[in-house]
Amino acid sequence: MKPYSSSIILLILLLAIYWSFKGAMPSYAPDANVDDTSFSTDRALVHVKNMSEKPHAVGFKAHSQVREYIISELTQLGLETTTQQGYTSGDWGNFSSATNILARIKGSEKGKALLLLSHYDSSPHSSLGASDAGSGVATILEGVRAFLKQNTAPKNDIIILISDAEELGLNGADFFVNNHPWVREVGLVLNFEARGSGGPSYMLLETNRGNARVIEEFIKANPKYPAANSLVYSVYKMLPNDTDLTVFREDMDIEGLNFAFIDDHYDYHTVRDNYERLDRNTLAHQGSYLMPLMKHFGDADLGSLKSPNDSIYFNMPFFGLVSYPFDWILPMLALAIIGFLVLFFLGLKNSSLEIKEIGRGFLPPFLILAINGAVGYFGWTVLKNIYPQYQDILHGFTYNGYTYIAAFVLFSVAVGFWAYHKFGKARTQNLIIAPLFLWLILCTLVAVYLKGASFFIIPVFALLASLLILTHQKLPNPYLLLFLALPAIWIYSPLIKMFPVGLGLKMMITTTLLTSLTFFLLLPVFGPIKNKKRLAYIFLLLCFGFLLSAHFSSGFNKENAKPTSLVYILDVDKNTAQWATYDKVLSSWTSQYVDVKQAQPIDPSFDAQSSKYGTGISYTSEAPVKNIAPPIIETTMDTIIGDQRNLEICIMPQRNTNRLEIFTNEVEIIKASINKIEFSDHYLKNRKNRKLVTHYVSNNDYTELQITIPRESTLELSLYEASNDLLNNPLFTVPPRPEDNIPMPFVLNDAILISKKIKF
Repeated sequence: MKPYSSSIILLILLLAIYWSFKGAMPSYAPDANVDDTSFSTDRALVHVKNMSEKPHAVGFKAHSQVREYIISELTQLGLETTTQQGYTSGDWGNFSSATNILARIKGSEKGKALLLLSHYDSSPHSSLGASDAGSGVATILEGVRAFLKQNTAPKNDIIILISDAEELGLNGADFFVNNHPWVREVGLVLNFEARGSGGPSYMLLETNRGNARVIEEFIKANPKYPAANSLVYSVYKMLPNDTDLTVFREDMDIEGLNFAFIDDHYDYHTVRDNYERLDRNTLAHQGSYLMPLMKHFGDADLGSLKSPNDSIYFNMPFFGLVSYPFDWILPMLALAIIGFLVLFFLGLKNSSLEIKEIGRGFLPPFLILAINGAVGYFGWTVLKNIYPQYQDILHGFTYNGYTYIAAFVLFSVAVGFWAYHKFGKARTQNLIIAPLFLWLILCTLVAVYLKGASFFIIPVFALLASLLILTHQKLPNPYLLLFLALPAIWIYSPLIKMFPVGLGLKMMITTTLLTSLTFFLLLPVFGPIKNKKRLAYIFLLLCFGFLLSAHFSSGFNKENAKPTSLVYILDVDKNTAQWATYDKVLSSWTSQYVDVKQAQPIDPSFDAQSSKYGTGISYTSEAPVKNIAPPIIETTMDTIIGDQRNLEICIMPQRNTNRLEIFTNEVEIIKASINKIEFSDHYLKNRKNRKLVTHYVSNNDYTELQITIPRESTLELSLYEASNDLLNNPLFTVPPRPEDNIPMPFVLNDAILISKKIKF
């Protein structure tokens, strides 16, 4: 290949990679003056700003203010708006009051209703909730406004549900699904969510049966920027991440579509989930889904969406969402294998393939996978050892995470060019055989164990076409080979970035391995390049450049602040107090109270205060005992009936509290309820860490427990009553955090915690 051809082809490849990201979502442009019948990102942003001025978790003062704002906006649209209020513990043992907001657009015919869903509560205790899920509520408010302005009645009713207490355990959705009569009319749910503050919004489907009919209708709706694939759908089903939509699927067998963005994951559940950091392109993307889907599903037959069949689906630039049935998986795999064998033997027959060169071609891919796999697997561990402060970003995705992804991609490509320079002395068609063999094995495994990823076979067909060209033409057109490489670029580039962003940098191995596998698919383009060694050095140098850039941005500053935590723990039984932190690397702010050198042993009972990521308290130091009133505990009933003992216990706070956690000893809990709401048998048998319930308190409400245990058993309750007022409580003089610190999410923080045990 001529040098200038190599340069042009590499440039085109870079442009194709760029377009795989750029073309995945709309580009925001100010649109406040767009016509009334169109979705306006600027008008939606007004809602986001108004709803995200303060943290508004359940029980917080701003919570009711946000609720009243949403009710007012829906009412101004001419919709009759109601609320549904009650108590629920969901499936997570998190008990709270929930106040859902409901409105309805009447349809012209009687059929199943379309439900638009998002939640308005923010995560306790510091999140401003601009993205999660103020962006979802704003999308619905603006989308419904534009839809009503079109003055065209849908055939189906459109129900708007702005749910409450999602962050506590999907409580509002659980309360609606199990207590509201409208749920039986719902045929499909569109749920708008977020796990970051930017990037493309991915469509994640939830169904108990096959997805074929829903995907078919989604394609008919023709959203302009679909970002979805059945691999993510399959992985999502295996992860413990639930949304409000999960309750509809599990409890009422209702299909639905999630639309959620995950980029800038480091903002998730933090005070930096604010109006300024919400990506405007992302909000525009949410709107680009809602408008065509509301129009299509507002008129579609929502009673016929269930299907026994599944579809493979994936998106590509210019093609939108491509799908085909699961029934094609094995025939396509068989066709690829047969095609490979035919081309292999034809190549041997016409002497364009040689066994010796093919054999040499197996060493580079195995070497590449071994090196890049090891670097990806151990990379995050090494980074945390070099930069221990990364441990305090519990999401596992650092502020400079994108720089690290780029560095690992560049390293993987450098290893690829080096390996084929050093050990790939063969004609390109011979070098392709080993990658084709590996890819066919991978596709076979996928067809058996991870069917949703079976679209991986598509670039393999392109590679087979390249093999056909290379074995039958002495001077193949390099631009034709480049064209055949585009499916690999467009399918895998987003995946290479997506997994470590969404699941944390511990998943960097997915980046290095997918980069390596994609490199193999590009061998028809890379194989003829003469200066592979030089390219290896260039990519390695670029890798070091990105690592150097990541090093200089590894610290914290005002924009990218360090998560910190501080808790005051008062043990009223022992009359002792401790300062506690979840920080692995103490900041100057935290170390005013916690001294690592004088840290005390951590009480095992505090394991109950671990985060959703399993992060427990790191250090404790002695603290002065303050006069803080513990809750009053009264036994209002203690009776024995047959072999069972029935207890009724009332716990009344004597101060303003936000949370009460209750754990038991190893005693068998036969039945239990909180404030007359019963726990399911499944929950009681599968509860973790002996947790009975977490009560997220509103209006300083009491907690009333009804517990049934075996007659001869002794019940011991461990109570942890927390208030998030450490920084403004008059008993303490804790200074505000410096500008380069923010409250650590996912843990009990800025809290006064009272612990107490009682036996019955």
